[in-house]
Amino acid sequence: MSASMVRATVRAVSKRKILPTRAALTLTPAAVNKIQVLLQDKPEYIGLKVGVRTRGCNGLTYTLDYTKEKDKSDEEVLQDGVRVFIEKKAQLTLLGTEMDFVESKLSSEFVFNNPNIKGTCGCGESFNI
Repeated sequence: MSASMVRATVRAVSKRKILPTRAALTLTPAAVNKIQVLLQDKPEYIGLKVGVRTRGCNGLTYTLDYTKEKDKSDEEVLQDGVRVFIEKKAQLTLLGTEMDFVESKLSSEFVFNNPNIKGTCGCGESFNI
């Protein structure tokens, strides 16, 4: 697996109802567009893989990598022609989560708006459930 390609921030969403969806993860149009841009010059990759690692001051952090194939235990999210694969270890932490791409004057990053998060660290990179 390749090194992580971009930075991701986590936000706890407390006032959002968890609605039943067909996919564990939904993508905003901005996230779909950014993934398409990232993959357009990389025909050997079929999509992005989201994982979770023990790291940071609050316990867990998401990882994003390019992927060439779907592993047996991965859950596939197909939305607007974009494929995102969720590693088995990350599947329960992502239920009901919206993946967005946000650009500001100082940063551009994928943001996981996750209603399941109980706490985050000050920088927003790690979380606990």
